[in-house]
Amino acid sequence: MSMQATFADFSVDPARLSNAVVGHDRAEFGGSHLTLNAGGTVTLDFEVADPEDIPEATLTVTALVSRLGSAPGHAPIDVLLQGEALAEDLTVPGGGDLPQDNVFAVPAALLKPGTNTLEIRASAEARSTLRLYRITLDSVDERGRSERALAARAARNSVFAFRTELRAAHAPSSTPWEAAPRLVFHLDRDEHSLPAQLGWRGVDGAESAISFQSNMSDFHGCHRAADGTAYEYRGRLTGGWAYPEGLEETSAAHLHRFITEEGWGGGWHASHELRLLVDDGGAPVERVTWRDQRGNSGVVVLQVPPAAAAAGAPGARSDDVEVTDVEASEEFEEGGETADNLLTGTRAKWLAFDDTASLRFTLARSATVTSYTLTSANDCPDRDPRDWTLHGSTDGRTWTRLDSRAGETFNGRYQAREFQLRAAPTAYRHYRLDITRNSGATETQLARVRFVEGPVGRAFTGYYQRDNEGPIGYRGTPVPAPGPAVVAIPAPLLAADLEVAVQSLTDTAQTLAALATRLREG
Repeated sequence: MSMQATFADFSVDPARLSNAVVGHDRAEFGGSHLTLNAGGTVTLDFEVADPEDIPEATLTVTALVSRLGSAPGHAPIDVLLQGEALAEDLTVPGGGDLPQDNVFAVPAALLKPGTNTLEIRASAEARSTLRLYRITLDSVDERGRSERALAARAARNSVFAFRTELRAAHAPSSTPWEAAPRLVFHLDRDEHSLPAQLGWRGVDGAESAISFQSNMSDFHGCHRAADGTAYEYRGRLTGGWAYPEGLEETSAAHLHRFITEEGWGGGWHASHELRLLVDDGGAPVERVTWRDQRGNSGVVVLQVPPAAAAAGAPGARSDDVEVTDVEASEEFEEGGETADNLLTGTRAKWLAFDDTASLRFTLARSATVTSYTLTSANDCPDRDPRDWTLHGSTDGRTWTRLDSRAGETFNGRYQAREFQLRAAPTAYRHYRLDITRNSGATETQLARVRFVEGPVGRAFTGYYQRDNEGPIGYRGTPVPAPGPAVVAIPAPLLAADLEVAVQSLTDTAQTLAALATRLREG
């Protein structure tokens, strides 16, 4: 082996390092990168055992220059090894939203036995910042070795959270991005490979498709809302955790765990457990597709309960919980726009003459609600709820906060939006929805409120395809919930053991009786 894997990954703090010691000046961690201001420097000290075994080295510096408003940024860099310039006054291409890989040939003559020093300098004339994501260095005959080692190190984490943004499709490049709900996902079939691409569709018809940077620091893709509106979609990594610890930080209630089988050779064969979680703040997923960094790919289609056939309740699902009573802090009785309309599934609505309101629901039985749906009413979008909190109670007196939302909007009339509970669910008989702000009107309204009961795990069907192989069948069933261990004892053996135990007790009793008689006679 002519050279150790050498890398510095600045997408996390502290940085991931291999065969490297990093120092910097006029630079700070920027959330998913190291930010160098004008005149800032980063040094990387690495070891080389025998440079005579290295014909040439390949250096890759992944970086991005921040924009100057709508114009490309300006932050030229110098790259030096042992003080000798590999590049001077280099403008990193792009100046856009995604990091660029800048590749340099390192002459073997610049390498020396022992400690070598690489330095990256941002120009003192820079007018924007340089965002440094990672550095890798390999012998030219082992190019990519450090990248693979870095991916393996990063693959120890499999639960990821991203801050996301949306922008309308085909909008001018000057159009600002708008904040979107956090994306959390975990996809693992025990192959220890990071995803390269991910796609998913919700039960409401919304769908997304994204592609990741190899170190998972960023993604870019597209999103189509339930109403058909298309958006650009991007995200920045805010956290990565190992399983299962990461679920405590994210969305444990959304996790699917499956016992899986692969179909090949005319039969089905046991495969690894699949763990799957995709939470984008919207409806539960019904389909997930992916390709990992090793080239393996798969598709999972979850079985979703069919619509219930209950007359008078269009759009109901078989996992809807029956609500027997609802009370409102305010309702328009004279116009027939009362809280009871929230339970019918018709186009009648509930209207309150206030910009805040409270609704209390009583279920037919205690239920473990994992999500709830609010449907906007027929008119006046400024009457839509915007901020609210959902509480649960076992007795209707003591309440526990289950979910809080702020700044929510409805894109159309009679739009049904499903909201997942963030915490692990508990069974409650009573639920209270406190609407603390609407969208600007002096009245508040809704057309329908539904509660959906877990469990979220359901069987799936799909396919799986390993790199350079053909597709095979793939299916799974939920991992059973843990319960007390039960050991089955065959009846004949149990009877025989009981007979032996009875005989032993009889013999012991006879021995004790004989001993007692001797003691009395003595």
